[in-house]
Amino acid sequence: MSGRVQNKVALVTAAGQGIGRAIAEALIAEGGIVIATDLADDKLAGLKAEKLQKLDVLSPQNVEVLAKMVANDFNALDILVNCAGYVANGSVLDCTDKDWNFSFDLNVKSMHRMIKTFLPAMVAKKSGSIVNISSAVSSIRGVPNRYAYGATKAAVIGLTKAVAADFIKQGVRCNAVCPGTIESPSLDDRIAAQSKASGQSSDVVRQAFIDRQPMGRLGKAQEVAALALFLASDEASYITGQAHLVDGGMAL
Repeated sequence: MSGRVQNKVALVTAAGQGIGRAIAEALIAEGGIVIATDLADDKLAGLKAEKLQKLDVLSPQNVEVLAKMVANDFNALDILVNCAGYVANGSVLDCTDKDWNFSFDLNVKSMHRMIKTFLPAMVAKKSGSIVNISSAVSSIRGVPNRYAYGATKAAVIGLTKAVAADFIKQGVRCNAVCPGTIESPSLDDRIAAQSKASGQSSDVVRQAFIDRQPMGRLGKAQEVAALALFLASDEASYITGQAHLVDGGMAL
């Protein structure tokens, strides 16, 4: 099947690398008119999107400027994909107020800000799909040393369900994608940091990530993107308010 999101206007945050980039590429391949955003806009190079845009999702001013551009150029979004996020390490005893606040600002409040900004135009045209990237590490499963991260991703699931419930009669769907451990530059950075902190080799640290996946391998960003594409498309028109796992059996 091709053209699954043909001529639909889609905005993707954190589209420069990893899951966000894979989702942007999938939407583009299926005919989407994609606005690809990232704080590090140099990472957007090579994406064949309709528009490449620097965006700090922590900045209300940045989001407002983007919203005006979308309204002027496209009127309204058909698809909003919230991918921006941060993985904080440690237990509750390691978590500082700064860690906690930054994690919630980036992982949750930025989604609240994006949805509140772009939802009204979706409601006005009585259609739209919002896809939020949560995690298997959330209200679904706890893992060691992911205290703040797990709390934020649980909040994303709650936020998703609330939006879905409030706007189900106005034609707007909202779902969450909950990945397990996915191969990405972000994971590579975390492996390097953990290796340095623990004195273990990067191979040993990477294997520990692999071992927590019952399928025995890490996921690929394209596998997450395939699920996000489905939820964004009209194929998922009867699905809303759900947390969808793509986790290699991690939550079994």
